[in-house]
Amino acid sequence: MALIKSISGIRGTIGGKPDETLSPLDIVKFVSAYGIWVKDNQRNHKVVVGRDARISGELISHIVISALNALGIDVIDLNLSTTPTVEMAVVWENAAGGIMITASHNPREWNALKLLNHLGEFISAEDGERILDMASREDFIYSSVDKLGTTYFNNTYIQKHIDKVINHPLVEVDSINNKNYKVVVDAINSSGAVAVPELLKALGVEQVTLLNGEMNGKFAHNPEPLPENLVVLSSTVIKTKADFGIAVDPDVDRLCFVCEDGSMFGEEYTLVAVADYVLSRKNGNTVSNMSSTKALKEITLKHGGQYFPSAVGEVNVVRKMKEVNAVVGGEGNGGIIIPDLHYGRDALIGIALFLTALSKEKNGIRSFRKRYPDYFISKNKVELQKGVNVAEIFTKIRTKYKNHPTNTDDGLKIEFDNDWVHLRTSNTEPIIRIYAESNFETTARNIAQRLMHDIKEFI
Repeated sequence: MALIKSISGIRGTIGGKPDETLSPLDIVKFVSAYGIWVKDNQRNHKVVVGRDARISGELISHIVISALNALGIDVIDLNLSTTPTVEMAVVWENAAGGIMITASHNPREWNALKLLNHLGEFISAEDGERILDMASREDFIYSSVDKLGTTYFNNTYIQKHIDKVINHPLVEVDSINNKNYKVVVDAINSSGAVAVPELLKALGVEQVTLLNGEMNGKFAHNPEPLPENLVVLSSTVIKTKADFGIAVDPDVDRLCFVCEDGSMFGEEYTLVAVADYVLSRKNGNTVSNMSSTKALKEITLKHGGQYFPSAVGEVNVVRKMKEVNAVVGGEGNGGIIIPDLHYGRDALIGIALFLTALSKEKNGIRSFRKRYPDYFISKNKVELQKGVNVAEIFTKIRTKYKNHPTNTDDGLKIEFDNDWVHLRTSNTEPIIRIYAESNFETTARNIAQRLMHDIKEFI
């Protein structure tokens, strides 16, 4: 059982003791602290709340809304929604903030509170620390009976989100419609079962096979959209002779594609392909986190722009994008950020822009993938026990590889000629992530295994 507090929100497992899990008592504390932060910083005391289809989502939603109402805060309840939809609804509602109830790619026993500011963006690390401090001190006063907040239900925002996407100036609905695509979608038993098919319909894609479309949160497989979890999607694409497959995570902010032969387009290359298309239409810079492929930098330079790395985490990517005025950015996990739509990872705009770019390819998605290099990223993790001093381990590793260039802005990144490895603690799980990239799959795997051995040795 676990409870993790990070820039990605308050995340934990369901069931167990308070202070050790995401228990009802912990939810009330954290939401109350967030509500006080809202009241201290915004005149408008209104918050947007949405959730994915996790089993615990409805229960947690009731607790979240009740705690906010008890503070005198009005709530716009979107019910089943997506993270990017909630982010956009905060702005459209002129709200003081938003809470999305989702544990993203984590298994079904997890849930989380993603906390947003009045811009519909993740709160800063500094504001997060203030909220955690208030929660630990239980420093909040609830409203009298005459000043309780009111809840308003609004289930129209997914459609508004879709409308905004299809009207984006770089989305070419006619080009997509003319291709008469046949598509398989894995919605992993969550909100994507509504959002993705409706978007495809609006883009003129009528032939859609939906897998795991029951929004019951009983995930048919591990919800992280990785190749090992998309075996059924791949086989269904082949069996139905579809043009491609689409997979999203439970809150629809991550995106990946499967080619017509059942092979992976590669979640790292979702961002690369979208950025290539965006940069072909408008000049500008790009940003991705340090664990993402070097292919984005190469594409950016080809188009005359500049590439900038950021620390891992959407809030860090967004901050860097604003600093360098990036026109597209995101993370190598299939998270696409298009700032002239909104500053948040958004699978729906990702789908629309990707299909626009794909529609110009005569020979299908596998041929489209061949435009980009075959770099390989080996993604691994080491589970952590309580009390492990990660900073000390990273210092020892840095000393061991002192003859190689290193970066400590986010964990530890080590350069090996044209290859790299990035070690960092996860924002969402009690683990160290080890990502290594090389031109050769075996080399990437060997680099990652070598560093995993180092970590275990120093532990």
